[in-house]
Amino acid sequence: MTAYKTIGENLVIRILALCLSIVVSSALFAMPVSAEEKLSQVLFTNVSVFNGKDDDLANVDVLIEGNKIAKIATSINPSKEMAVIDGGGRTLTPGFIDAHTHLQWNMGVTEHFYSPIDYQASLALVEAENTLMRGFTTIRDVGGSVFGVKRAIDEGHFPGPRIYSSGAAISMTTGHGDFRTPSTSPRMMGGPSETEAEHVGLVIFADGVPEVLAASRMQFRKGAHFLKIFVGGAVSGMYDPLDIAEYSLEELQAAVGEAERWNTYVAVHTYTDTSTRMAIEAGVKSLEHNNLINEETVKLAAEKGVFISTQAALFMNPAPPSFTPAQVERQQQAKEGLDRLMRASKKYNAKVLFGTDMVASIESKRAQVTEFTLRSGWFSNAEILKQATSVNAEALELSGPRNPYPGKLGVIEEGAYADLLLINGNPIADIEILTNPEDNLALIMKDGKIYKNTIE
Repeated sequence: MTAYKTIGENLVIRILALCLSIVVSSALFAMPVSAEEKLSQVLFTNVSVFNGKDDDLANVDVLIEGNKIAKIATSINPSKEMAVIDGGGRTLTPGFIDAHTHLQWNMGVTEHFYSPIDYQASLALVEAENTLMRGFTTIRDVGGSVFGVKRAIDEGHFPGPRIYSSGAAISMTTGHGDFRTPSTSPRMMGGPSETEAEHVGLVIFADGVPEVLAASRMQFRKGAHFLKIFVGGAVSGMYDPLDIAEYSLEELQAAVGEAERWNTYVAVHTYTDTSTRMAIEAGVKSLEHNNLINEETVKLAAEKGVFISTQAALFMNPAPPSFTPAQVERQQQAKEGLDRLMRASKKYNAKVLFGTDMVASIESKRAQVTEFTLRSGWFSNAEILKQATSVNAEALELSGPRNPYPGKLGVIEEGAYADLLLINGNPIADIEILTNPEDNLALIMKDGKIYKNTIE
């Protein structure tokens, strides 16, 4: 009896092992393959291509060699070395870019201060994969500690997008990043040398030109690709109403000067005319939010080639559960200025970036994809897609030698990175299909590796 039992147990084990091998084999195309297993050439045929710049689709074949687009032609004859993917008439687009994210911010602000940093990093890795699966192959992180997460993704340990990071956002005392208690003194007045928000890497406090310079240099020491500074009031701040201007011109010029010495740029959080004009005068290159600026300031930004990095989903979707009544009220105030901002931006042909600024929880970040449809009241579908691809890529190039991924992003052109999406349907005709990435993103490729493939 024992012998039969042993034979039965061995049989069960073998069956389970066989089932597991079948499951793993069937999942290979849904996972990034290793460098040794990766095919050197992939040919996309029977696809309609949105190249990131043109309004119309093109019926062309696209050949990938390694991690770059090698050839685009009306017809490419496949060789035996190529893996051929028949798109079945689907739309091939560049991978999407989100120009305003906070990958570390997946919980309420107070919870950040009581959660272990490794737990925060774990959630960031989870959200990085979620972001990639929504079609965003590149993000610009504008405040937070994600250098380790970026490294883990770049080294292939975890799936996720390319990351451009500012490191900790720079805030004055009582500025947008100040979540200290009212009785907590700044360092120069005997306060703690490092606060909770600084310890976890969300923000760094700096008052006066010397501290602003030191804070800027610290971010570059950590590996920042650009700087992020709060220069105006905020929706989610504790002490700063929307109408105030934060930082003096001299302090802001110090940060811009430091960034220029590092051959990169400054992005600023701003809502009002006063703070936005000061930022433009100081030489800032990217203006985040901007909801309360007037038409003349939009025109000035357009004339100087300064990017307007605005969001719709942040203000038009319900407020995160962690928001206080005061924060909800400020969100509504910002929402009311959105129409004027968008209309003026289109009127003066300003460079409008596609960003979402989803925060507070992994659940709330699922609304990232609603940005596509919520912009349709002001822009055409093709314009929105360009914002999410080639226009955003222009802003990323401002980081110059600090660019962690030197090369072409946001376009389907020969020599560009092979960051591609194969979409069920035509988003230029119906952009709403992008709000259902689970069903409508048939294939996701980043850096020449396939992370999702549902094509038979």
